[in-house]
Amino acid sequence: MTDVLTALSHPTRRAIIELLMIKPTRFLDVAKPFNTALNAITKHLKMLERAGLIQREKRGREVFLSFRGEPLKEVAQWVNGLEEYWNTKLDTFEQHFRDIKEKEENP
Repeated sequence: MTDVLTALSHPTRRAIIELLMIKPTRFLDVAKPFNTALNAITKHLKMLERAGLIQREKRGREVFLSFRGEPLKEVAQWVNGLEEYWNTKLDTFEQHFRDIKEKEENP
């Protein structure tokens, strides 16, 4: 999960993922929208690949990159767990203030 979160932490990598979510794309077509060196894009792609968020597929002489969403499931489960935790804490907090208000209204 650390690799996935690290990969998602950079806006260029998030933009690459959004591009690849549309359809598998050749490397040079992935690099086109970005005003950066091809070497920098290669580094971003390697990090995304290491995190399991993209995969390469050779078609003839060309290599296509595509998005893989499976690694995001673990992140989503973790975030959902945090949401449940904080919802419980906030419900308890809200109930505490209701109890105080009720005590003030009915001494």
